[in-house]
Amino acid sequence: MPDSMIFQRTKGLTDAEFTYCPGCTHGIIHRLVAEVLVELNQLEDAIGIASVGCSVMAYDFFNCDMQQAAHGRAPAVATGIKRCLPNNIVFTYQGDGDLASIGAGEVVHAAHRSENITIIFVNNAIYGMTGGQMAPTTLIGQKTTTSPYGRKKEETGDPIRVSEMLATIPGATYIERVSVHNPAHVRKTKKAIKKAFQYQQEKRGFTMVEILSTCNVGWGMSPLDALDWLEENMIPYYPLGVYKDKVKEEGRQ
Repeated sequence: MPDSMIFQRTKGLTDAEFTYCPGCTHGIIHRLVAEVLVELNQLEDAIGIASVGCSVMAYDFFNCDMQQAAHGRAPAVATGIKRCLPNNIVFTYQGDGDLASIGAGEVVHAAHRSENITIIFVNNAIYGMTGGQMAPTTLIGQKTTTSPYGRKKEETGDPIRVSEMLATIPGATYIERVSVHNPAHVRKTKKAIKKAFQYQQEKRGFTMVEILSTCNVGWGMSPLDALDWLEENMIPYYPLGVYKDKVKEEGRQ
């Protein structure tokens, strides 16, 4: 490696070019997951489950074994793989349209069973891949292709807060919500992902990291404006922080 080399592509990612829209933060999250797997020396033993949505082709990008799941069923697929290979790191990579809607039952029951898997949950408050429709996480007043006048509470209820919901489940071990809207929070996101994988290594049970992300194309904004919109609108409704850390609460044993 040249002496001047200070930054390079992580071995946790393949050489495939990302297919995400310019400005999308999926690429940042991919890199963080990949870096953590390498740093924990788990890349060779990791198995990821790709969801349906913008990240449907994640199997082309992560340099580890990957499996495609039907829409919303990634936690169920991860459960089967983990039970067959209990010593491997198994994680799902899911968007809010996948996990918070059709997949809500799967993730709730996986948490209740305290399956020793890690969920990487990317929340950008919209269905990005299929045309920008309203998602379960779309904010009140937010305009989408299926809510052109803004989401209305009296018609669709409040946006679902997945981390708060899962934190009430006894089987959930670690739940944290983070964001990637600036470098400081990108670093915090990496720490949360690493902790989730470490707990899985220690066989602590179900872990999930919810990551607030942008969809500048779906939101109809520039990439920079989308980062500001996330900070100003999403974080007040989806506060960042640790919602459950059973290991810390009970004292690390």
